[in-house]
Amino acid sequence: MAIVQKIVLNYGKSNLKILDMPAGNGLLSDNLRKHGHEVICADINSEKPEYTFVHMEHELPFEDATFDAVICLEGIEHVISPDKLVKEICRVVKSDGFVIISLPNVQSLFSRLKFLFTGTFYQFEPESTRHPKGQLMDRGHISPVSFFQLSYLFGEYEFIPKIVTGDKIKKKILMPLYLILFFVSKLNGWLRSRKNNNIEVQKIYKLSNQLRAQTSRSLVTLWTK
Repeated sequence: MAIVQKIVLNYGKSNLKILDMPAGNGLLSDNLRKHGHEVICADINSEKPEYTFVHMEHELPFEDATFDAVICLEGIEHVISPDKLVKEICRVVKSDGFVIISLPNVQSLFSRLKFLFTGTFYQFEPESTRHPKGQLMDRGHISPVSFFQLSYLFGEYEFIPKIVTGDKIKKKILMPLYLILFFVSKLNGWLRSRKNNNIEVQKIYKLSNQLRAQTSRSLVTLWTK
């Protein structure tokens, strides 16, 4: 994902030791290595022989504070207990490191409209899930995690959101409707923020009420201590 590569390269640190999990086809890792970073690819599959095997629903096979950064793209929605995965990610990243998480944007305006009419979030249709029944396989999209949930989970380990953005806009043809709903949502967030003196809560509303965060297919987030 180009936007993730841009975030890493703009972070201002070189020669980082990065965990890319799940690594998928390894394209992002290959690109980051070209810029001098050491990247450990981890996945449940064996796309490449050098991949480290990880089962994201179990304890990760790495020591505490091993990595300068952990990148988890489109992975957290595949596990039954996202809280356990976040705990493991925070365990293996260094205290001055950072975490990048991307996940299906269930808070997008398109996903909200889909839920209104179908009762399911975009990309979380029940026919796309499966039960492993003891087999080693991908469950599909089973955990629709919102940015607010993610903020709480990372907050347990004193990580705070630094960047909230997104990838491509979903259903651009609906942009006129999006803009109307966006301003309504932004107004609601502003009013709720004014009633709350908690600076962290105000920041969460501000980050979540950006146009890109409300119109993109996937949400891309950066977390630091």
